[in-house]
Amino acid sequence: MEIIFPKKFNEGDVVRVITPATSAKCFDDELIRLATKNIEGLGLTVSFSEHLYEVDMFNSSTAKSRVSDLHEAFLDKRVKGILTFIGGFNSNQMLRLIDWNIIKNNPKIFCGYSDITVLANAIYSKTGLVTYSGLHFSSFGQKKLQEYNVDYFKKCLFSDESFNVGASQQWSDDRPQKWQSEDRALENNDGWWVINEGYAKGKSIGGNIASLRLLYGTEYMPSLKDSILFVEDDHYTTNDIAEFDRNLQSLIHQQDFSAARALIIGRFQIGSKMTQKILTEIIKSKRELDDIPVVANVDFGHTDPLITFPIGGGVEIMLEGDNKKLEIINH
Repeated sequence: MEIIFPKKFNEGDVVRVITPATSAKCFDDELIRLATKNIEGLGLTVSFSEHLYEVDMFNSSTAKSRVSDLHEAFLDKRVKGILTFIGGFNSNQMLRLIDWNIIKNNPKIFCGYSDITVLANAIYSKTGLVTYSGLHFSSFGQKKLQEYNVDYFKKCLFSDESFNVGASQQWSDDRPQKWQSEDRALENNDGWWVINEGYAKGKSIGGNIASLRLLYGTEYMPSLKDSILFVEDDHYTTNDIAEFDRNLQSLIHQQDFSAARALIIGRFQIGSKMTQKILTEIIKSKRELDDIPVVANVDFGHTDPLITFPIGGGVEIMLEGDNKKLEIINH
């Protein structure tokens, strides 16, 4: 499969906001206004999909409407990149309706996380287009923690240069309803949890582990051969440590998992009750992980701030004593 890197953003480019999962109707105008202002502050122009505010009993819209907006965003020559509004639960309803040739023949930036893991990995698997796990449109509707968010968004999506990932100083587990507040609860970050030392280089695959699981055994699941696996859990849909354990075990049961090269785990939400000690016990209980580097508490997942990283791009990781490096090879 030919790997296609989309052209990166330049000042003046148009981005299209789409809602593959939850409708924008579920959020207030202030979040949309602030997110638009912050994105335009990067020199980009924001445009919105036709069915952005369509809503049904699942707080979404019809799969037909969502696919229509996806197709239109890729076909519109003015649009240089696509941001998802937010995650949700049902992006996988779209997969059978997507014309993959439209995407392959019109490559451009596609970025989001959470349930968007489904689309990001399926697009890469079906077309070879490198997609991105990172900020939603709604992520820009925050008044705090934006410096780290925007720094890695720009490193990944405005440049072809490779970059190293560092740990944030503080983080928050607040729900979107508090993103516009100045009074957010901030936690001090104790840095990466290195569970298995080692070195690996490969292609980045993954995102939200519960969403990735929806692709197992289907034509939309990317190969795990030579992969650096990024996985994170969210307390909203999998609120139990045992649930994370069995989701991880299910990933390990994939036929080509033995060819994976490293495991990078995002930060857990407070409600998960996950600790470094518990996670270490989980990892050490799985012999398939014995010989690959494993690190956790990295800045991605359902807390803020977040890095942006490619799905299908290159990653190099070194975890050896005091020598720790996570490099995104961005071209």
